[in-house]
Amino acid sequence: MSAKTVLPAVAMTAVSMVLTLAVVVMWLSTAVPWPVAVVVGLGIDGGWLATLAYERRLAAQGDHNRTVTAVGWSFGLIAAGVLVAHALTAEDSAGAWLAVAWLPIAAKALWLVHSMWERTALTPNALDAIRGIQQEARDLAAVARARLRAEAATEETRLTAVTDAGARVAHVQAKTAQTLSQAWSTLETARQGEETGRALTSVTSPVTPGVTARWELPVWGPSEPTGAPALEAVSALTDDALDVLVDDIRHSQTPALSYREMAARFRAAGHSASEVRLRAAWKRVA
Repeated sequence: MSAKTVLPAVAMTAVSMVLTLAVVVMWLSTAVPWPVAVVVGLGIDGGWLATLAYERRLAAQGDHNRTVTAVGWSFGLIAAGVLVAHALTAEDSAGAWLAVAWLPIAAKALWLVHSMWERTALTPNALDAIRGIQQEARDLAAVARARLRAEAATEETRLTAVTDAGARVAHVQAKTAQTLSQAWSTLETARQGEETGRALTSVTSPVTPGVTARWELPVWGPSEPTGAPALEAVSALTDDALDVLVDDIRHSQTPALSYREMAARFRAAGHSASEVRLRAAWKRVA
C-alpha cells in the first residue's frame, strides 16, 4: 500500500535531481569549467539526498529531528532557487524553465505526504476491525431508523383511529342533544298550553280535592345517586303500619298536608314504600 505514495516521491526526486544537475551545468559552464559545475550540481543534489535519507532513517525508527528537516528543506529551496534563477536569465524558453522550477519543492512535499502515510498506516487486522465496527454502527443505525419509522406509522394509525372515533362520538352526542332539545321544547310548549293545564286539573282533582296540579319539567343536569343500599336495609311496612304513618304525617300540621308534602316528609324520614302502596294508603286515610 505504501507504493502508492513512495513511487511518485521517488520519481519526482529523480526528475528533480537530474533537472537540477543539468541546469547547474548549463548555467555555470560558461563561467567555470564544466567539472566544477557538475560538482556544484552533485553537491546540491547530494545534500538534498543525504538529508532525505537521514529523515527516512529517523522515520523508520519512529523519531523526528527538526534540524534535519530544516536542512533538507533548505537544500530543496536552493535547488528551486537555482532553477528559478536560470529561468529568469535564460534567453530562450524562460517560461518552460520557470514552469519546472517547482519540482524540488514538489519532491519534498511528496516525501512529507509519504511520511504522514506511514505514521497513520494500520495493519490489515486493525483495518478489518475498524470496518467491522463501522458496519455494526451502520446496522444499528438502520435498525433504529426502521424502528422509528414503524413506531411513527403505528402512532399515526392510532391517532387516526382515535380521531375518527372521537368524531363519531361527537356526532352522536350532537344528534342526541338536538333530539333532547326538540323534546324539551315540545314539553315546554305543552306545559304552557291552556288546554294542558285544564286537562291536568281535571285528572288530579278527583285524587287530591282542592289541589291544583302544576306540571314541572324535569331538570336536565347532573344527578345524585340514590341510596339503594340504605333503602334495601329498611324492612317493608305492612299496610296497617303504612296507614298509621301516612295519617300521622298528614295530620302533623294544620291544615292537613297534601299528598306531595306527605310523600316528601315520608321519604325524608327514611321510610320505604312504593308509590302505588303509598297512594293506596293515602286514599284509605283520606
